[in-house]
Amino acid sequence: MPPAMTDLLDIWAAHSPLAGHAPDQITVDFLLPTGIYIQMDVPREATIQHIKLLLWKQAQTLPLFPALGEMESHMFECVNQAAVHEELEDETRRLCDVRPFLPVLKLVTRNCGRAERLLDSKIGVLIGKGLHELDAINDQEVKDFRSKMFRVTEEKMQRVQKMTFAEWLQACFSPQLEPAAGTAITDGVNDRSPDLKVTIHFDQSQDSASLKVPSSCTPTELMELAVRKWLTTHGPEEEAWRGQYVLRLSQCLEFLFGDHPLIQYKYIRTCIQAKESPHLTLVHTSTVKAMFDREMSTIGAVVSRKSSNPPLPLPPKRRVPTQVQTCVWDVSCPFKIVLVNASKVNAEETAKVQVRAGLFHGTELLCKPAVSSESSGRSDHTWKESMLEFDISVCDLPRMTRLCFAIYAVMDKVKKQKSTKNPHINKYQTIRKAGKVHYPIAWVNTMVFDYKGQLKTGDINLHCWSSFPDELEEMLNPIGTIQTNPYTENATALYIHFPEYSSHAVIFPPFDKILEKAAEIARASDCAPMGRGGKKFHIELKEIMERDPLSQLCENEKDLIWTLRYDCRENFPQSLPKLLLSVKWSKHEDMAQLQALLQIWPKLSPRDALELLDFNYPDQYVREYAVRCLRDMSNEELSQYLLQLVQVLRYEPYYDCALTHFLLERAQGNRKIGHFLFWHLRSEIHMPAVSIQFALILEAYCRGSIPHIEVLKKQVEALSKLKSVNELIKLGTTKNARSKTKEAMLTKEAMMTCLRQSGYSETLSDLHSPLNPNVLLSGINVERCRYMDSKMKPLWIVYNNKLMGGDTLGIIFKNGDDLRQDMLTLQILRLMDLLWKEASLDLRIVPYGCLATGDRAGLIEVVSSADTIANIQLTSSNVAAAAAFNKDALLNWLKERNSGDALDRAIEEFTLSCAGYCVATYVLGIGDRHSDNIMVRSTGQLFHIDFGHILGNFKSKFGIKRERVPFILTHDFIHVIQQGKTGYTEKFGRFVPPCPSVSFH
Repeated sequence: MPPAMTDLLDIWAAHSPLAGHAPDQITVDFLLPTGIYIQMDVPREATIQHIKLLLWKQAQTLPLFPALGEMESHMFECVNQAAVHEELEDETRRLCDVRPFLPVLKLVTRNCGRAERLLDSKIGVLIGKGLHELDAINDQEVKDFRSKMFRVTEEKMQRVQKMTFAEWLQACFSPQLEPAAGTAITDGVNDRSPDLKVTIHFDQSQDSASLKVPSSCTPTELMELAVRKWLTTHGPEEEAWRGQYVLRLSQCLEFLFGDHPLIQYKYIRTCIQAKESPHLTLVHTSTVKAMFDREMSTIGAVVSRKSSNPPLPLPPKRRVPTQVQTCVWDVSCPFKIVLVNASKVNAEETAKVQVRAGLFHGTELLCKPAVSSESSGRSDHTWKESMLEFDISVCDLPRMTRLCFAIYAVMDKVKKQKSTKNPHINKYQTIRKAGKVHYPIAWVNTMVFDYKGQLKTGDINLHCWSSFPDELEEMLNPIGTIQTNPYTENATALYIHFPEYSSHAVIFPPFDKILEKAAEIARASDCAPMGRGGKKFHIELKEIMERDPLSQLCENEKDLIWTLRYDCRENFPQSLPKLLLSVKWSKHEDMAQLQALLQIWPKLSPRDALELLDFNYPDQYVREYAVRCLRDMSNEELSQYLLQLVQVLRYEPYYDCALTHFLLERAQGNRKIGHFLFWHLRSEIHMPAVSIQFALILEAYCRGSIPHIEVLKKQVEALSKLKSVNELIKLGTTKNARSKTKEAMLTKEAMMTCLRQSGYSETLSDLHSPLNPNVLLSGINVERCRYMDSKMKPLWIVYNNKLMGGDTLGIIFKNGDDLRQDMLTLQILRLMDLLWKEASLDLRIVPYGCLATGDRAGLIEVVSSADTIANIQLTSSNVAAAAAFNKDALLNWLKERNSGDALDRAIEEFTLSCAGYCVATYVLGIGDRHSDNIMVRSTGQLFHIDFGHILGNFKSKFGIKRERVPFILTHDFIHVIQQGKTGYTEKFGRFVPPCPSVSFH
């Protein structure tokens, strides 16, 4: 019997009139370990466990059934969509969610330790990279890191098991707090904090109560008043009320607890500013403790199984004599490498191929690059002068030295041609000498010392990268990854040899030896105390330190900073980045003195310390110092910079580093930080340069946050379903491109049919929102869902909020657009808003939620009660062409939704937010602004969306830039600010003062 055939279309796609009739039954081939082959129809939405039961029933009628043994001792294996073998240990998954590459399932015998294998399987599915792929990596650094993380995370889970209920609540559902030094809100009369009118709902009851309390009241005091109110209407059944209830925000899983005044909670402050009553729900602790008990039992199931099956004790180690090592500082000969050969070099036959190699510490070139001789050939090359010698001694190599290679073709200069077959060649060409042109072919980087601090020796095969950044130094790419290209089949390979300088291993000295060296230098110095210069030098130093942080330092200025380094510590501690850029890292004596100075350097503020994690500061101990400073960050502040902290992980050359440990520690101690750390890493797991590193961190996070796995798994599955729906719609719109009316009807019907299917509705229901993990999404409101008309057909999904009856939330799912730039822009807007608020300036910014979740995929929050300027203008005019010229449209729209004092507040909100976005869009160089990407809420807040062109990267046509103005301030905006009165300059004057003050903060 032939294997089951598969349609070219996705056989796992949902039933729809567009994809043809995707059957409820799928013909699957089963391969049994007894050699028996079975072909059988199974439900496409059946779980793996149900399919196994069906198979077992069928196998009973066939030969060799007794040889199979127990059903529980077997599991299925398949080839997944990534063409990788996947073990289906988690049998609660549906077949349509597993999505095998072909409908073939192989039954294999399960090994022992099912609990651990099930956990591994879940983690592999969750992070998007099977753990068997990590197991197969033959790299000792990977093995050591994973082994260390196993121990650390198991200890973490054991500590979590000992958590009290209050500690667990703080870690999982901690409230968002405003900084104590934030904007003081007063009633405007007596300069005192206003009283709050709080609406209290009672869980599992339709009752609610309104309480008036001072804003300085604490959650405990408010809870006491609420319980008393409850007891007066329901009888004093419970006298000992303390500790029996907790206060939750009515619309999300965020609890108010602690001794902070209510005014310091972000939600309360937001309600006061919007002139709205805060809605809180009094929840009995038994409800929340049930969640706590479930999580503890989930941890206990894994931890207890591990402890009940401890590994066999290792045999006692033999006493091995201490290995003799040579300190790198004792090797004074020049650093050398040997070029063995290069293969698969993509160069023209007439070209000569050369290799350029440079040693870098960050972006600093430590010595002149070494260049090989020219080589001829087709794709394989060797060089006559294969030894490359560098003008730096081995003893002066910093610990974080990178060896960077560029392979390039040398060709005779030719006349410029009007057209060329490969336009990218000219983009990278650089003329090095008269009559010759150099074309970059490939680049690759590697560290000089391994992760243990040992100087590399022996042969190494480096698979190169062929894509070059726009700007290169000496055609070398030091900021590029040190990972080699995983696509080895077609990649250029450079085979090199690290010579041995000693009969023993050459190691970089440990930290105590570095400090000893610094002390030795200090004792040998018989000059005046270091850093004491004349008044003239101090004035010059002060001028240098007060300059823009991005300004370049000349060599004389660097020498002055280094000479006066002790004065920098005393008077300009925040100038540490400039001092680090002034150190001569190619002299190990200077490096040792810097490390000693760093031990007595004052702690920087977390914000200032962030700069030290940039690529310019690769030193291990500098980065550890920066991480120590970051430990003072609150969870709210860390969340603000989490996106950048994930990105600078790329600059860490070794997996086991201080920043990785810090992020894991904070993520495993706070569920919300853990949620966003997971998604920031998961969204880039497909990128070859960081795939292994991010997979290792994700695995460590999951092992240290076992209860969070199921929550995140549900989100991953939901996003996979939304992607399927989006692809279905794209397919339908392509098929029906000729008839737009027919297209709209068919695709809308297909989307509805798809979302109503049980396999979709169950997966898309009852999950935590990826945009905000404290929001529970109960189910999709299918009738209100639609797809948008732009090229990638984004899905507009409307959810019901599980915690607020009748309340809905909108989410836009995009598949095919890279949302990382929007995330960055919105993050900077949040930061600007934070800085302005610290300066007592609230400009009513609306930084809506945006999250990249995968390769060109992500989610955007729908801002409620808002519309675009274009739609507002269009609905107010009978003639579409004249809509944009109706300056009364926007003001009338606000008047329809607000009256009396509410209208005055709306115009005030519009004025403030308009001022804020004028400054923000100007400073960030945000372009492509038009009425379709500027929106207004019914409360008056104006905000911008769609940040595809930022930092001055504006659209142009025939070389002419389309941007005519630095920011958008149209006549209809001014008309609203002036309340529709011509020449009403008083209100417009209210708009102008914030702008200069904003730009100076």
